[in-house]
Formats: sequence, C-alpha cells, structure tokens
Amino acid sequence: MSARLGLYWAPEIGDPLHAAASAWLGRDAETGASLPQSPLPGLDIAEITADARGYGFHATLKPPFRLAGNYAAAREAAVALAASVAPFALPPLRVANLDGFLALREAEECPALQDFCDRCVRELDAHRAPSTEAEIARRRPDRLSERQRAALMDWGYPHVFADWRFHMTLSRRLSAEEMALVRPAAEAAVGAVAAVPRVVRELCLFTQAGPGAPFLIAERLPLG
Repeated sequence: MSARLGLYWAPEIGDPLHAAASAWLGRDAETGASLPQSPLPGLDIAEITADARGYGFHATLKPPFRLAGNYAAAREAAVALAASVAPFALPPLRVANLDGFLALREAEECPALQDFCDRCVRELDAHRAPSTEAEIARRRPDRLSERQRAALMDWGYPHVFADWRFHMTLSRRLSAEEMALVRPAAEAAVGAVAAVPRVVRELCLFTQAGPGAPFLIAERLPLG
C-alpha cells in the first residue's frame, strides 16, 4: 500500500480543543510531536488511545484512500471543493459512547456538515484508486448491510451518506469496566472545550506516508 490521503475536519490551531484533544491522544497531528498524557490509575492510557493517536484527532469526511493519480491533482479538487463551501456553524460537541468507543459527537444534527461530508465523498472519488481485494476484506462485507456493501464497492467505504456518523475518536473499544473509568477522564480533559459552539472554516488534508505511519495534517484549506 502506498501513501494515503484523507479529507478530515479538525479544530483550528488556535481552538483550545486542538490542544486538549492532542494532549489526550498523546500526539499533535499538526506537528507530529508526541505529547505527555495524564495517567489513568490502573489503566494504560497510551494503549487505550494508540489507534486514535495514529490517525490524529479528526472527524472523517472522506476516509483515507490511495491516490489514483498524484497529490497535486487531488489537492486541486479539494481546493475547489473547499472554496465552494461557505463556513458554517458546528453544534456543540460532547463525549459519547459510540458502539463501545469514546468519541466526540455533535449535540444535534447539522445538515450543513452532512452536505459537506457527502460532497467530499463524491467530488474527490475520481482521485481514489480502486480498492484491492484485501482492503475490501478488511471491512468484513459479510457483516455489512446490503446498502453498506454497495457503498464499499462504489465508494471504498461502507459508512457514507446515510450511514455516516460524525465522530472524533478518543479511544479504542472499551469494556464496560474501562468505560466507567475512561469516560469521566475524557470528559474532564476535553468536555468543556468541546461544548463550545464553533464555526467550520477549513477542510483538512491528512496524509499517511506508508503502512503504519502516523497521519499528519498536510494542509488546511479555507472554506468559502
């Protein structure tokens, strides 16, 4: 697998949520710097946040994909898309249990956010290399709905459009006992700054240099 590109939303550099969530995960996706994490008695916070740390703090709009062509062409399409979208208000975010994972989720539906995500999926797809058999198998199509299997084949990812759920991952899947300990810590770390209403003004291009490499913010493209 070669380098991958993902279209994400991430809080602006000056947003306190960027600093708080980066510290929670133990890495700043803007700089790549490792950050000290506050310990959790009896639990390994570094292990609990390892997967999320590798991806960087973000909300997925178009999931990471291998490029069919070159980065410059994909970037040009992303710049055009961003320029055509007006900045919009994002509802307050809250720490939630998402199928056993801790994540920040919007407190109410945001049609502008859904539309932004849908356009990212559609308008950058010409730059996505076709999924390999191994990539399809990793999504466990036998466990997906018919609509999700169709999306996996058409768009390279099953959870798009009506099946997309905004989330900013904060942990791996947790047991009930772990959830009881980790959730209050996450709420203390990021809950207050996440609950502040904000405006989405950027589309972030995250890149991964190769398999297992951490994702980094390559560019922040202004909306409007």
